[in-house]
Amino acid sequence: MNSELRTGDALFIVDVQNDFCPGGALAVPEGDAVVPVLNRWIKRARAASLPIYASRDWHPREHSSFEHQDGQWPQHCVQGTEGAALHPELALPDDARILDKGTKLERDEYSAFQAGPLAEELRGAGINRLWLGGLAQDVCVRQTALDARKAGFDVVLIEAATRPIDAEGGREALEEMRNAGVQVMPGDNKA
Repeated sequence: MNSELRTGDALFIVDVQNDFCPGGALAVPEGDAVVPVLNRWIKRARAASLPIYASRDWHPREHSSFEHQDGQWPQHCVQGTEGAALHPELALPDDARILDKGTKLERDEYSAFQAGPLAEELRGAGINRLWLGGLAQDVCVRQTALDARKAGFDVVLIEAATRPIDAEGGREALEEMRNAGVQVMPGDNKA
């Protein structure tokens, strides 16, 4: 696969937050292993003068998706907490666009496309292809990729820059993304 970045591309980083990394409230196994890979891609995107977007869960304390509210997830990524902070070693530039999702009490948003007019914003910036990585491969990365494809964007998943909650879920997510037209860049994806 051609890994050349070009005008019209953007790097899109999904939910690389403390609560999704080892020691966090909803830790993805080896979740922090995506950080060095993403940092190489951030450098590459910067060198090509491409925009960088990063989504984050930004939940109210009593969010409906939390187990204590009869939801399916442990409490995680609560607004303003250390768990909601982006991983401290993720080298996002100051001009990266941070996109909050899951901010409404009554509904979950697994993709920043569900949280607002992101597709229009990307099109307005001349973006037509997203290079995608982050956490978790089988939840929010999957949904972001699928929503981006539904909105008409080309999507390249940087496989080494993502980790699933579990291996089987990861395999199913990769198959579903491929079936939707997402290109999966295998291997170590050295940027």
